[in-house]
Amino acid sequence: PAIGLEIGEKIETREYCPLTPSQRRLYEDELYSFRADSETARRNGESGLSRRGRVLALLTRLKEICDTPALLAPVDASPGSADSSRADSSPADSGKLARLFDLLESIFESGEKALVFTQYAKMGALLRERLLERFGVRMPFLHGALEPKAREAEIESFRSSKEPVAFILSLRAGGFGLNLTEATHVIHFDRWWNPAVENQATDRAHRIGQTRTVHVHTFICSGTVEDHVDRLLETKRELADGVISSGESFLAHMGDAELDQIVSLDD
Repeated sequence: PAIGLEIGEKIETREYCPLTPSQRRLYEDELYSFRADSETARRNGESGLSRRGRVLALLTRLKEICDTPALLAPVDASPGSADSSRADSSPADSGKLARLFDLLESIFESGEKALVFTQYAKMGALLRERLLERFGVRMPFLHGALEPKAREAEIESFRSSKEPVAFILSLRAGGFGLNLTEATHVIHFDRWWNPAVENQATDRAHRIGQTRTVHVHTFICSGTVEDHVDRLLETKRELADGVISSGESFLAHMGDAELDQIVSLDD
């Protein structure tokens, strides 16, 4: 309790982002292909291990589509390597990108800094390119492929910046062990459905030494698997507690009917 009094308030908000028409078409195509493959697999006596692999692959594809269709193309996450000709994207192609641009514009106008977490290093590379195009500022980017010196340089770039910036971090590389109280906003661009990991990421900004209010923004594509799983975990707290270490893999153990409800796209 005493420590809690030393830390500023934390306000959590779900940011619901609609799919664009192109995202919706890709999402529906993935579902159609998966259902057709599932029917064939059942007739051929598919093993449980094989089914689990197909489900996890589907979830990854659907979550990538929710982020941006450009994520389906291969992108090199190493510094300075993102190729805009291969990873072309615009706010019109992604509801999340459009919302991120609007949100960061408001944050920067207030003179504040933000952390932007994504579970995909290639999404981080795309974000850095798009934010540079939009705001004309190179945003620091922390991911697992960085050498120690480059990692420290990115962290120092964020901490020492006199201008409001966004620090892009892959969830695995930046979700633990960092003190980034310069940020007053934490944005979870996509979900790993692992409460412990997501809370650790938020705590990079909301920790001892933070005296200001920290705003936590969780991006969710409305009517998609992201929305359905979020509601499921909110209504079944015992389930949320059970996936602390398993992340999204718990979905692969669902029956066909329950899984279909989770991944289906609402009208």
